[in-house]
Amino acid sequence: MPSAVNGANGAVIHAPDKPTMNQTVNFYTNLVGFTVKSEKASSAVLLAKDKLTTMRIDLSDEITPQEIADLKDNWARSHASVDWRSQMSHLTFAVTDLNDIVSALMGQSVPCQMYPNELYPSEVYAIDPLGNLVGFTSAHNALSLIPPVSKLTIDEYQGTTMSSAASEVSRILGDEHVSRNIAVMTSGGDAPGMNAFVRAVVRAAIFRGCKPFAIMEGYEGLVRGGPDYIKEMHWQDVRGYLTEGGTKIGTARCMAFKERAGRMKACKNMIAAGIDALIVCGGDGSLTGADLFRSEWPSLIKELLENGDITQQEYTKHKHLNICGAVGSIDNDMATTDATIGAYSALDRICRAIDYIDATANSHSRAFVIEVMGRHCGWLALMAGIATSADYIFIPEKPSSSKDWRAQMCNIVSKHRQKGKRKTIVILAEGAITSDLQPISANEVKDVLAKSLGLDTRVTTLGHVQRGGNAVAYDRIIATFQGVEAVRAVLESSPDTPSPLIGVKENKIVRLSLVDAVKITKSVAAAIEKHDFAKAMDLRDSEFVEHLHNFMAINSANHEQPSLPKEQRRRIAIINVGAPAGGMNSAVYAMATYCMSRGHTPYAIHNGFSGLARHESVRSIDWLAIEGWTSMGGSEIGTNRNTPESTDLGLIAYYFEKYRFDGLILVGGFEAFVSLEQLERARAMYPSFRIPMVLIPATISNNVPGTDYSLGSDTCLNSLMEYCDVVKQSASATRDRAFVIDVQGGNSGYIATFASLACGAQASYVPEEGIDLAQLELDIKSLKESFTAERGLARTGKLLLKSTNASKVLTTEVLAEIFKSESDGVFDTKTAIPGHVQQGGLPSPVDRTRATRFAVKAVQFIEDNSDVISNYRDELDFAIDDKQLSDTAAVLGIVSSHLRFQSIRQLYDFETEVGRRMPKRIHWARAREIADSLVGRTKITKKA
Repeated sequence: MPSAVNGANGAVIHAPDKPTMNQTVNFYTNLVGFTVKSEKASSAVLLAKDKLTTMRIDLSDEITPQEIADLKDNWARSHASVDWRSQMSHLTFAVTDLNDIVSALMGQSVPCQMYPNELYPSEVYAIDPLGNLVGFTSAHNALSLIPPVSKLTIDEYQGTTMSSAASEVSRILGDEHVSRNIAVMTSGGDAPGMNAFVRAVVRAAIFRGCKPFAIMEGYEGLVRGGPDYIKEMHWQDVRGYLTEGGTKIGTARCMAFKERAGRMKACKNMIAAGIDALIVCGGDGSLTGADLFRSEWPSLIKELLENGDITQQEYTKHKHLNICGAVGSIDNDMATTDATIGAYSALDRICRAIDYIDATANSHSRAFVIEVMGRHCGWLALMAGIATSADYIFIPEKPSSSKDWRAQMCNIVSKHRQKGKRKTIVILAEGAITSDLQPISANEVKDVLAKSLGLDTRVTTLGHVQRGGNAVAYDRIIATFQGVEAVRAVLESSPDTPSPLIGVKENKIVRLSLVDAVKITKSVAAAIEKHDFAKAMDLRDSEFVEHLHNFMAINSANHEQPSLPKEQRRRIAIINVGAPAGGMNSAVYAMATYCMSRGHTPYAIHNGFSGLARHESVRSIDWLAIEGWTSMGGSEIGTNRNTPESTDLGLIAYYFEKYRFDGLILVGGFEAFVSLEQLERARAMYPSFRIPMVLIPATISNNVPGTDYSLGSDTCLNSLMEYCDVVKQSASATRDRAFVIDVQGGNSGYIATFASLACGAQASYVPEEGIDLAQLELDIKSLKESFTAERGLARTGKLLLKSTNASKVLTTEVLAEIFKSESDGVFDTKTAIPGHVQQGGLPSPVDRTRATRFAVKAVQFIEDNSDVISNYRDELDFAIDDKQLSDTAAVLGIVSSHLRFQSIRQLYDFETEVGRRMPKRIHWARAREIADSLVGRTKITKKA
């Protein structure tokens, strides 16, 4: 969070009108990190987290909109040619994490300059909505920077204006803290992960000094009111919520709330309970009702006052209602967000069921038609089709005519059968329709397969099995993050702030417009009803469309003509390097089948680089041989940790030349990262390496630089989470017992951190922090207090997670003995070591579908870069410093909310701690803070 440098503790800036003032408030709150402390018609006061730095934005006629526009134009013209550090800096802030500021500015396309370079900036300069130059620095004693000034002279600023700002700070800090009462509600269909969301809201609210309430039975409870339906929640009330499916606080349809009279009752009940903020987790209907409730609130509360149902004091106190939404829906049908709470848990149920069905289908050479949920959205059917390599799918967004779908399906299935495939899987969304909006039933599909192709066909309707059960790790984690962010959102909202929706973009939690998201979502159904299927697809998010195109391309690998002309077809190799990780086989399958659909020839290098050097283990990939690989764990083509230099670089170059590879895709962890760097560096000596090369990160440690997510880490988290749930159950049954669990991950604390979030561990010890003895003493004391407070209650088992490399001295066994000996008999401790369970198991749907997406992107990268480097294949003087050429060897990863390729040379040279096998940027640091806060752990922070 920001603080002004060089002793300044406040500033006053001026806006010409209210809209510009609101834009400025949004800039300093959403991008910079201030919070709105007070807001009036003509001014707004913002406060930094340090409570020592304040900003006041006043409406003033001292500056006009035209003057602001001219200022912005001047800055835009000087952006590429003038060093902004040489200009008079209006405001300069010291921030704790400059990378977050940079990401936020770039995400909003705000022009900025970074010094000394964009890779590791220590100073960043940007332009705010008022045309002011704003500086940010990671140095708290930035003596070379100019202190913040206003549009007055420096002398005036240090006198009158600063005095005013300082007095405003004193007034704000002198105000008595007002605790907000925040209610949480689940509505609509239940979804796995809703309980994790409720838990996060309750504990985050308590952590921030607020009073949480739970609305039981959704809107029905809001209308009925009273202590049976609006319950104040306490810290211990949500114990065990993480491992529970459905929603513990209930959900129900409520016709009364659809009428104004019902909403009037709900308004009165909320005021009676003292609630001034509402967080709703549900589908688009539930969120639409929530936003309507907020928009009507002023008229509802006014009518209650006029009728004498509430007092003037209650009216004044509850004049405004802040609402925040999060989407709980297994259909994943909400626009603008990549994932909804519960969707991946439902997908996990579907994939497991199809994996089981695969075995019996293959045994009897049968066809199965599997019906999954999704009345208006085909996400579950589409993703299940990708994750299980289904033969055909039916989704409402892309229907065919009544005649065409029969012919298309039979054509594809028959060609798959002709190639030797023994089983047929067809997945049908329950909302599947023809182009004239006639429903397609599972039995109808079955009859077509049986009569037209003579296949022994069965129908399986999964039904509510998809909705039930506990949440997978992904849903527990995003629900937790969204719950914490929802509390922040309502606390930072003002009466003028539009209702936010907490969503997910790639790997990042974001705030979206609730109204816009619901509007676009409803537009999809409306477009389908109007037979405008092209518009319906356009309204789906880009990732949905991308997955559909990928499925269609991969599915056509053996029965359609290649889509590329012969002169553009390549010979592409794929190799697995490092420890096995879930999703490796899915990546190989997707890469090979996509290559076939494009006309490329895919090759598998078996058993890593040592297999290539010692046994010339290169095999072209056959379509039938890899059938079913998407659902297999481990690595079917083999893998090991040997790099090219540790094997035989010259021999590897020889085989690359012999097989005339035009591109290479590496799938693996840090060893694969190092291998790619060695190959790129060896291009000057070995021309056969002058081909596009790309790394798909795959490791449970998630320690590959250039990405926030590696294949296999989600599969590992699910395995570890299930293990921890069982161990915690044992600890609870025994009473007063804590387990210290040893977690893999090398020098990366990612798995331990996110597993602690998913299973509610009391503490996690990671290599990045080590184990501080003072912290250990505090954790023992906290554990004793916790066991004492929960004595006599159920579910009192506790978990402590320790990364293997967190300490070489304090091993898991030693740590358990310390806890036991210092517990004074209050609790007992045991150890649990899951070991290689964390590396095994079937890949999760997250890893399967992301592997497919990454593999297709990787092949496209090779296609796009082949011409860039092919002209240099036989050059004697290869330009090793040419950025365009070095960019042809890249890491494909997710960084914040973006999927991007980054040069291996840049990553290896500037963003990697090679000795520790770690990236320099630890992107999950914030997750550790959240995990600690939600279990009430007090953390000792070392002084810098």
